[in-house]
Order: sequence, then C-alpha cells, then structure tokens
Amino acid sequence: MKVLSVKPGHDGSLAYVDSGRLVFCFEAEKDSFDRHADVSASVILQALERCPEAPDVVAIGGWHKVLPGHSGGFEAGYLGLELGELRPSRIFGRDTLTYSSSHERSHIIGGIAMSPFDPRQDIAVLVWEGVIGSIYRWRAGGRAIEAHPVLDQPGARYSALYALADPAFPGTGAFVPSVYAGKLMALAGLADGYPPAADSRQVVDTLLSRRSMYPFHKDLFGASPLHNAGLDNPELWRAARYLTDRMFAVFHRAACRLLPAGLPLVIVGGCGLNCEWNRAWRECGHFTEVFVPPCADDSGSAIGTAVDAEVAAGELPLLTWDVYAGAEFVHDCRPSDGWVDRQADPSALAEVIADGSVVAWVTGRCEIGPRALGHRSLLARATDPASRDTLNRMKGREWYRPIAPVCLADDLGRWFDHDDPDPYMLFFRRVTAPTVIPAVTHADGSARVQSVDGGPLADLLRAYRAGSGIGVLCNTSLNYNGKGFINRMSELTAYCERVGIYHAVVNGRWWQRARVESHPSPSEENGLSADAFALREGRVP
Repeated sequence: MKVLSVKPGHDGSLAYVDSGRLVFCFEAEKDSFDRHADVSASVILQALERCPEAPDVVAIGGWHKVLPGHSGGFEAGYLGLELGELRPSRIFGRDTLTYSSSHERSHIIGGIAMSPFDPRQDIAVLVWEGVIGSIYRWRAGGRAIEAHPVLDQPGARYSALYALADPAFPGTGAFVPSVYAGKLMALAGLADGYPPAADSRQVVDTLLSRRSMYPFHKDLFGASPLHNAGLDNPELWRAARYLTDRMFAVFHRAACRLLPAGLPLVIVGGCGLNCEWNRAWRECGHFTEVFVPPCADDSGSAIGTAVDAEVAAGELPLLTWDVYAGAEFVHDCRPSDGWVDRQADPSALAEVIADGSVVAWVTGRCEIGPRALGHRSLLARATDPASRDTLNRMKGREWYRPIAPVCLADDLGRWFDHDDPDPYMLFFRRVTAPTVIPAVTHADGSARVQSVDGGPLADLLRAYRAGSGIGVLCNTSLNYNGKGFINRMSELTAYCERVGIYHAVVNGRWWQRARVESHPSPSEENGLSADAFALREGRVP
C-alpha cells in the first residue's frame, strides 16, 4: 500500500510511505520557510513531484479549528484514540482511498512504528506537547490503548514562564510561541543551584494548576517579581530549573502509579525534544528502554498518520525509516565569481576549522525533525569558547543558547559520561573535560551530543582528531533565524556572504569564497565576520 499523508497546521509536513517503508517526509519549514509553518502549496508540489507512484491512500491528520467559544475539529480532530476508516474517493480521475485519524493517534502510532520495539508487546507511551499530556499503555498490538491523562498543555505551561519574564511578550490574550520552550530549557541550565524564592515557586505552581494556557494572560501574574523581569535574571533561571524538575516529577509519579515496571517507553510530542527530561526518563529505572524519535514533535505527525492508514488496512505499525528522508539539496544556481570550488579533502578542511573558520556543511538529503544531524549544519572548533558566541551571533540567537557537539561514536566515552550512541541528539550527558571543549559545554556542564560513526562527517571528524587529538566539533543548524534549514545553493551562498562564512561544503565539493581585501583583516583570516571576531577576542562589537 502506498500512502501520501498530510499533517495540516503547525509543523506541517507531507510523508510518503510504501508498504511500511518511509520514502520521504517533507516539512513546510525546511528550505528557509518560517519555523513551524503550516503546509504550503510549495511543499505540496514538492511532494507530488517526488511521489514515485500515485498513492493508493491520501491521508490527512486530524487537527483543530480555532473558533470563538467552540473547539471545532478538522477531519478526525485533535483528540481521540479510535482507528479511522478507509473511504473510497477519486483523485485526478483515479479511484483511491482517503483516511484520517486524530492528531493524538498520529503521535502514538508514529512513535510505536519508528521505535525498535515489537508492537505486539505491551509498550508504555508518553505523549506530552502543547496540548496533550497523557500516558498510555499500548496492548494487544494496538487493539487496546489505555489512556491516562496526567496534565494537559505541558508544553504551553513550560513555555509560559519564559513569556512571563519576557518584556516583549504581550500582557494579555496572546499565544506563547513554541520556540520559548527550548529557550527556557537553556535558561534552566544557567541556574546556580539555589532554590527560587517562595513567590517564584508559587508562580510555577500556579502555572501547573491553571485550567488553560490558551491564551496566556501574563498580566494576571503582574504582582510577581518575575513579571517582565527580563531573561538575564538569575531568579528566572532558578524558577526555570524548579519548573523543569516539577514538571518531570508530576509525570514520573503518574507513570510509576499507572504503569507496571519493566515496559519499554516511547516518548513523543514536542516535550520529547527536551534532552534533560529524556535522560531523566532513561535513568528513572521504571522502564527497560526509552526511545524518542528524531521527529518527536508535530513534524513527525504525517508519518504517524501514514502508518495508521496501513494499520486500518490490517497491517502492524512497523516502519523502515531513515532520519535523512527529507528533500535533496537544490542546485538552483552556480555561485558567483567570488566563489571557487574543488574536491573536499577532510584533512585540509580539518586544518581550516582548527584555524578558527566556520564551515557550512551540506550532505545528501535533509534531516527529518528539527535537529541538525550533520546534513545541514554549521561546524566549528569546540576547543575555543568563542565559537559558541560566534555561531550564536551568526544565527541571530541569544547569548545563553548552548551549541551542540558532534562526536565520533568511539570517542564518546572520552569526552562524556556515557558512551551509548545518540545519533539523533536527544539525550543530555555530562561533559567530562569541559575545559578542553568549552564551546559545547553548557553552564551546568551538560551537552546535547550527536554521535556519528560513518559518512563524510565522520571522515572529517577523524581527520580533525588526527590533527588535534579531539574527535569533537561544534554542530548547529544551517539556517536563518526563525527559518527552517537552508536547502538551496542561492540561499546558502547569500547566507555565507551575509554572516561572514568563507567555506561551504556541498556534497563533497568545497566552495571557498575569495577575500575582498588584498590584505585581510584578522577577522577574515579566521573566517569570521568582524562582529563575530570581536566577540571571540572578548570585545563588544
């Protein structure tokens, strides 16, 4: 069975599944569109052009309509565990089937299908995101799914604390952006270990107890010192740590009460991208194994709906998949005369990075999910603490945002407290030599590392290790601020010229930008913009 599936709304995407194999998943935000974008005509056309054959089923994930005084549903709606029905239809004059099941079900089915667990066994599932906060017990191959609501809107409650302190967020009637969750996670890492004040704890407890965060009326908390307190605020950082711990404790207590020990656990929903929580679930001792898909957020919902259409046809939720199932890089132009190219040599590239240059790195098809996993990345040396400031400056990110490392799998035990592989960058671990790789060590000593053991990036890391003794580099996503990954040559070269990058590797070709000045400035010698170089040298630009 061939299924083309659409995830409407936030984090829109289209996926094509052929007899239990993921052929592609194209996300609306990729190719430099707005983060968390709805499905657009562009991504629909992209998917239709790349369908190897006409689908037997067109599936649409359930979603909601925003209506005053009414929570209207679209197709199968947002909530519900019922299996959908395959319905006869005609598309382009051809007999076909259509299908829809709920958004809630897309998370569960997608997580089960992508996991390494046998779907015929009992499996624990945690769905926590902006709306849903529930624990499930998957039984009898999915014929029975026991639902245990715990705390709804966990992602929205978590993000609301950031909005409360951010003076730029409106006082009433606004919806908290999804990106606030990741920012608050970074701020929690800055906490100094002291407990927050009593009124801050009360704010957190109130956020966890209010009926709804949609919309968030932050002026109701106007008496709190956290209200519009700003983000460079140690009390906010302590409150963020307190909220992080409290949120996990609520769900952990529920899991231990509602589920027998010894089940494997699948985690899905946007909160599944919180690497600290993922590590806590892995270490809590209640579950035999923990799996989090790289597209745990809504970007994976189209995949779940596609698999569910196969389930409706009598198949088990099993999926063969690869994280690099996104779009191919688009060579829409040849770079200007200021660029020259040659075959990429890992040893020469390693020397350039060791000398302080940032390299834009493009390999093969784009990653699915929001994490840069070595196919659309910016790479820099991890040994220089200024690399973090340089990369955040280039990307227009806040100063406190950590930069992730990419590490050779056989080097993990040397630099981090766990040597188990993490190819999808989903679990925090402690850095054991923070003074050696400070650029990828967060303030609390943690890092969100991706491990690699093959491919062009592994070759580069081995060459870098041969010269420096360190098989670790900075790895952050190749994108404009607020946009999805860059995926075409015209935008890549414009980006490099804009932020001061002189080296780009695209599918094995090393493009190098010529220097404008006959006598390069120190910043250009290091492959940095003047502002970024000033930051690296400890000066305010």
